[in-house]
Amino acid sequence: MRHARWWQRRPVRLGGAAALLGLSGLVILALVHEQTGTQGFLVGLGLAVTPVPLLFAAFRWLDRVEPGPWRDLVFAFAWGACAAALIAILANSFATRWIATTTASPHSADTLGALVIAPVVEESAKAASVLLVFLLRRRHFTGIVDGVVIAGLTASGFAFTENILYLGNAFGTDRLSGSTGLTSVTAATFFVRIVMSPFAHPLFTVLTGIGFGIAALSAEHQRVRRVLLPLTGLLLAMGMHACWNGSAALGRYGFFLVYATVMLPAFALLTWLAVWLRQRELRTVREELPAYAAAGWLTAPEPSVLGSMRGRTLAREYAAHALDRPAAREVLDYARCATSLAVLRRRGRRGRAGADFPRRERELLDALWRHRTVAAPALAYAARLTAPRPWPHRRTAPPPPWPHGRPHPGPGLQPPGGSPGPHPSPYGTPPSYGTPPAYGTPPPHGTPPPYGTPPPHGAPSPYGAPPPYGDPAAARPAPPVHHAAPGWHPAHHRAAQDRHPR
Repeated sequence: MRHARWWQRRPVRLGGAAALLGLSGLVILALVHEQTGTQGFLVGLGLAVTPVPLLFAAFRWLDRVEPGPWRDLVFAFAWGACAAALIAILANSFATRWIATTTASPHSADTLGALVIAPVVEESAKAASVLLVFLLRRRHFTGIVDGVVIAGLTASGFAFTENILYLGNAFGTDRLSGSTGLTSVTAATFFVRIVMSPFAHPLFTVLTGIGFGIAALSAEHQRVRRVLLPLTGLLLAMGMHACWNGSAALGRYGFFLVYATVMLPAFALLTWLAVWLRQRELRTVREELPAYAAAGWLTAPEPSVLGSMRGRTLAREYAAHALDRPAAREVLDYARCATSLAVLRRRGRRGRAGADFPRRERELLDALWRHRTVAAPALAYAARLTAPRPWPHRRTAPPPPWPHGRPHPGPGLQPPGGSPGPHPSPYGTPPSYGTPPAYGTPPPHGTPPPYGTPPPHGAPSPYGAPPPYGDPAAARPAPPVHHAAPGWHPAHHRAAQDRHPR
């Protein structure tokens, strides 16, 4: 086995990232405080934080189908707020002073700085965050949605720091001029940057994220495509950023013209694209997981429930009410693993999976099995509520009480021998009780087959079509027996919480 080098070890990478971002944060804090003063900094901080929860919630909502690790999201925001902002302030100041000294024209230096220097420097600094996640967290960067989320959060952090600087300077100007109220520079700056265009920086950088996301969907041998797509997205981000900065030079109404004809349509288009991508991820779950259900890894209704945000929510609420909050998190982890498995299978079916396809598939299947004890009854209950009902609708009987202790995964879903060892294989006909899995040579009972070893019985390469998943007419495991408090329903639970708030 090849051992990781010292700089590839997780503690070293986490410590290095924390030290870099912490040092950058201290330096950018000192620079902004020096330019705005204490009062200006506090006013700017209080006003600049206003759009941050909304932007964070929007990108987190987009990422709910296949949630990425929280540390990736925090890193992206921190990189934008600290490292990218520091690079932009230092590079923009140096370049503007150099141009002013060379051309002896401060006005030309300001114009070039706004139209050329700032877009290139700022978008490159923000793109570095997406590149680092793409290279170092490749397992969690699987498509366009991941690129949009990482890029959007990076730009949100950058805009947060930049807004502190602009609003703090505006407050200092008002103190010198004595302006107050709606006619002040602070009010005008807040209206333009916070109210009208809080999405400006995320809109620019999301174009870079889309380029990286499409590159993540490309096959490993398409190296030119994987390089050109992120660069194309970066150039588009720079161009839109320059267009936005140049709107101030188009006259009195230039800003509103660019805002109405460029920014709003682009924002609407990218919003529609984000929603469509989210729905496509759910559709992928519904289309790819039935193959694993046919092999015995899932029950028949689970692909439909996991491919619906309403079904997932009902399953989490059921687990949280009948057991506890950790049980709801297990259902969430189960849904996350199932989504990753569906995305991986689609990549393999389209010939875009990497050489680690068998190992990664087996890891996800094992993770599904570990969470199934809690997830299976909750998903079965959600399937009952979301299944189509004949007309006229009939009220279904409430589920029986959940037994004490942890729930049983249900008949037909317990591994042979009652241990979590051998699993049914997605390749070939699902084994019956006591039959060893179909991965390679049958191992002794209770010992799982070696991970990463593809089945030798004629299965195609991961780059080709996925292997057959057994006879659809083969016996499938029965749905799990689930229990809950008599008459319990998610709506009743919410109503009780509203009547008796904690």
